[in-house]
Amino acid sequence: MHEIHHRHSIRLKGYDYSQTGYYFVTICTRNRECVFSDVVDGKMKLSRIGQLVQIAWNDLLERFHNLELDEFAVMPNHVHGIIIIVEAGLALPNQGAASSAPTKDISTRLGDVVRAFKSVSAINVNRFLSRLGVPLWQRNYYEHIIRNEESLNRVREYIETNPLHWELDRENPQRKGEDEFDRWLATFKTRRSKPR
Repeated sequence: MHEIHHRHSIRLKGYDYSQTGYYFVTICTRNRECVFSDVVDGKMKLSRIGQLVQIAWNDLLERFHNLELDEFAVMPNHVHGIIIIVEAGLALPNQGAASSAPTKDISTRLGDVVRAFKSVSAINVNRFLSRLGVPLWQRNYYEHIIRNEESLNRVREYIETNPLHWELDRENPQRKGEDEFDRWLATFKTRRSKPR
């Protein structure tokens, strides 16, 4: 008999991830393999694979018209970024569309953006490594809804300074301690799980 796996969503129940807002995402490599970069004196030194991942992130703006990108960092085995979904409106269709007439943008969901990023970056990395269909990313991703300016600034600072704190990073296989930012983020998980 086959064992049935039930995947539980880690998304906020009932939240519309297509609504205008700022979203902090962390996406990890499969098995937390360190392939994107090295941390040298608190700075990232990207490998060619890390450069391809950076390009795929920047290219998201060509795929999604109601999207803005904020702070972003490629770490040895994961990426951190802030995705801003802005109001959908009249926009020209993507390149290659049959018509250049403005069309109403379909709502972009955070999951659509992450899925496109993971797919395009994996295809480009596999092509560079002359291999087919090898997973680059873990199956899911972490997200945090940024609800105010104070949180936005804290997340921006964390992403910008993350290479300085690599030895404390929860994704570092040789982690040597706990990062204060992780404790701060954990307060939101606690608040979510408490009955209202």
